[in-house]
Amino acid sequence: MTGPRPGAILLFAAGFGTRMGALTAERPKPLIEVAGRALLDHALALADAADVPVKAVNAHYRAAQIAAHLAARPDVAVSHEMPDILDTGGGLRHALPLLGDGPLYTLNTDAVWTGPNPLGTLARAWQPERMDALLLLVPAERARGHAGAGDFRLDADGLLWRGRDLTYTGAQIVAAEAVGAHPPGAFSLNAVWDGLAERGRLFGAVHPGGWCDVGHPGGIAEAERMLAEAS
Repeated sequence: MTGPRPGAILLFAAGFGTRMGALTAERPKPLIEVAGRALLDHALALADAADVPVKAVNAHYRAAQIAAHLAARPDVAVSHEMPDILDTGGGLRHALPLLGDGPLYTLNTDAVWTGPNPLGTLARAWQPERMDALLLLVPAERARGHAGAGDFRLDADGLLWRGRDLTYTGAQIVAAEAVGAHPPGAFSLNAVWDGLAERGRLFGAVHPGGWCDVGHPGGIAEAERMLAEAS
């Protein structure tokens, strides 16, 4: 039986965007446009369509630009990471006071999607009685704009383990307490996931639509091609 949909989401937007090279010299990566729309707005549109009531964006690199971009969205809180950037796990832990203590979504802003809303796919597969995190994946051969092997493999029960078959898309549901159990400061979500895997509480689901990594310049044109193909 699936559990209630998470009521909060954190959109990751704090990173330096170094893979983008000169494109992020004057602006943060989430404000780079794909098909005429900022990456951050692509991600926010997914949260809006999924009716997630509590929304937050973390910010560090060129945080003032992120905040200014969101000025017309009073429903979106900004979690400022100062003076140091906190990585994915630390950034999410830092934002928990804005998000509440229930299960929540996180979504990377440097990706573009086609097909079903990834947050809806996660919500339909979420089973809190046996899961503390549910990661959304695509087969490595369908990970557009993404170089290298996959990150995980799924077993027959849906449990997730380190492997090379499936690529993590940057979308998940995670229990707030699993993140809050870590001490404050900078740490990766990988530390959370590895601990959950050891306890049999890390699960995965596969996105049936398209996904493109837009963390590097070549991903922009690739994502625009993918969106054109789906239209």
